[in-house]
Parts: sequence; structure tokens; C-alpha cells
Amino acid sequence: MKEVFEFNNIISVVIAYLIGSVPSAIWVSKWFFGVDVRDYGSKNAGATNTFRVIGKKAGFPVLFFDILKGWGSVKGLSLIFSSYLVGSDQFVNLELAIGVAAVFGHVFPVYEGFKGGKGVATLLGIILAVSFPAASICFLVFVLIFVLTQYVSLGAICAAFIYPFLTIYVFKAETPSLIFFSIVISSLVILTHKKNIERLLNKQESKMPLNLKFKNKP
Repeated sequence: MKEVFEFNNIISVVIAYLIGSVPSAIWVSKWFFGVDVRDYGSKNAGATNTFRVIGKKAGFPVLFFDILKGWGSVKGLSLIFSSYLVGSDQFVNLELAIGVAAVFGHVFPVYEGFKGGKGVATLLGIILAVSFPAASICFLVFVLIFVLTQYVSLGAICAAFIYPFLTIYVFKAETPSLIFFSIVISSLVILTHKKNIERLLNKQESKMPLNLKFKNKP
């Protein structure tokens, strides 16, 4: 019976990776707008660059789907394949493993030569699934920073930075894997924004106008 549980866990992680690999930004831009977002703007296959290159008609669907990939993978697959008690350490561990697989799929999508986005929106979906209060505060921080500065990257970096502090000190998580996850994910987001940080320091980072009217559409 234990072997069956472990096999189910492996299957759920593999499926999560395949779901996360769905490159919504690339497929939406190609199928509906005849362009590849990776050829324009920051050349990143994510929601932010989709907003920047094409606009809100493509940006919002991509953003919604990328968040859904994370949230749906964690919530759906953990309930379908898990035999653990909901809320137990084992159940949380499986949720986190599924979530990491989904983000890994987004960053390295098997369908597009393993070249994807940064995974911030998908990560938000995962955090919403495993820690809704912390995710809500992170989202509010992101929105506040973005509205004040119009820098999406700075909002994402600030939200990622406070996530471990919220998890450990505000909501006092007791599951070791959740604490470890919060630290690793925060570090990963900041590292994937290394070039953005350099541009911010050099005052070369592109802003995203709040009215979503862009001048560099293809």
C-alpha cells in the first residue's frame, strides 16, 4: 500500500510539471496575435512581457492562466492523488512538491524547448493554495509597489522578499517544509530578477504604464 501512495505522489508531481509547462504567453501570442512575445520587450515568456508587448487583451488571460496553473495543480492534484490527511505535514509536503513541479514546468516548459518565464504568477497561485493569508499580503505589497513606481519587477521582488518573514514570524508556520519552501522560493524569485535589479540600480528598467497603453507593440 505504501508503494501505491508513493507512486501516486510521483504521478501527481509529473502531471504538475506538464501543467506548469503549458506556455500560455507563447501560445496566446502566437495563436491569437501572430507574434512570439519572446521576440520583443524583455523577451520573457510571461504575463508581464505579454502586457508590455501586446496589451491587456492578451496580458490578463495569460496572467489568469499562469496563476491558475499553480493554484489548480496544488489544489486539484493533491486532493485527487493524495491519501494523506488534509492539513497534515505529509499533505503539505505533497502540495509543495506539486507546486515546485508546476513552477519548474513554467520556467522550463517541455513543450517549448525548456525556455519559459520566471514563474512569478504561477508561484502566486501556489502560495494562494498553500498559504492564502500570506499570499494575499504579498499580492497587496506587489500592487502597492507597482502603483507607486510602475515597476512590475520591483513589486515582485518586494513581495518575494517579505514572504518568508510572513510565513515564519507573522503566521508562525510549524511545518518545516513550508518554512524551507518560503525561503527557497523567495531566493529563487530574487535570483531570477538579477538582471532587473541591475537595471533598477542603473535606472534602466522599463516601467509599465498603469493605463496599459504601450508603444512597443509588434
